[in-house]
Amino acid sequence: MRHLTRTALLAAPLAALAMAGGMAEAQTKTIRFSHAGPPPDFLNQGTERFAAIVNEADMGLNVEVYPASSLFRQGTEVPAIQRGNLEMSIMTTFEVAAQMPDWGFLNRAYLFRDYDHMMSVMTGPLGEELVAEVAEQMDIEILSVAYLGTRTLNLRNARDVNGPEDLAGIKLRMPATPEWLLLGETLGVEPTPMAMPEIYVALQTGGVDGQENPLTITNAARFYEVTEQIVLTAHMVQPVFYAISKPVFDGLSADQQDLLRRAAAEGAELGNSGRVNDEEVVAERMANELNMRVDEIDLSAFRAHADAVYERARLARDWNTERMTRAMQ
Repeated sequence: MRHLTRTALLAAPLAALAMAGGMAEAQTKTIRFSHAGPPPDFLNQGTERFAAIVNEADMGLNVEVYPASSLFRQGTEVPAIQRGNLEMSIMTTFEVAAQMPDWGFLNRAYLFRDYDHMMSVMTGPLGEELVAEVAEQMDIEILSVAYLGTRTLNLRNARDVNGPEDLAGIKLRMPATPEWLLLGETLGVEPTPMAMPEIYVALQTGGVDGQENPLTITNAARFYEVTEQIVLTAHMVQPVFYAISKPVFDGLSADQQDLLRRAAAEGAELGNSGRVNDEEVVAERMANELNMRVDEIDLSAFRAHADAVYERARLARDWNTERMTRAMQ
């Protein structure tokens, strides 16, 4: 009896330790972070930094990053978050506008002048209004603002481009949503819906005549291998957001929430600063080292054409014009 009692007493702490370890493991929350950015791009560098900060803090959270649409197809992440099938993604203003049409002006060509203007607006009072309404209406928490870059035109075969009329008949890849396709119309092209992972082969085979992306993404995705020309249309200075399911975020402790916000701010800043610095040299590198034609042009014709397109567009009727005016100041 004494032997059995001693054995039981010895086993009890071991069982307790094993149970505690199992509970700790069970309490670790995995946050899957899906986005469409290529692995070498600054966007992914920022999300990887975000994951490293959170994971190294050892506060019961484990972030797994899935770039290049390797977990969810581009455009399906936000619905997946809202259905409870995904925890985090890089959310675009286009995805916001699909559910909150009055914010569609954020997708307007030539809304922001440059990176500093964009960040000032998106981290200021207008950005705070957006964060609050996205949380309330979409059940998604925005943790930080990231800079995807200034979008430019990239053509498979070089041509002289001075205005939208010179792009008539060009099949230009665009993401497959109405707001994106409307943006394509402002360039004078034939917008062609296509997911990001399909672009390279489509350019290589002639399935499309061109694509538009920030220079840094065009570089990271190696589109220069299957195209000849960059036209610096600068038609969109694009913000995107580190976005997390609000129910998931609300279920975390205050310390865990603070950790995610701090990590998102640091990850976004890493990607943003890297992109801004690279944008200053990437066009020159493409011209001098990669033998691409890089054209800087007068944008007045593109701006005027964009105004005309939005004037008659049905989607633009839903925009909050008061907020748009504030954003453009």
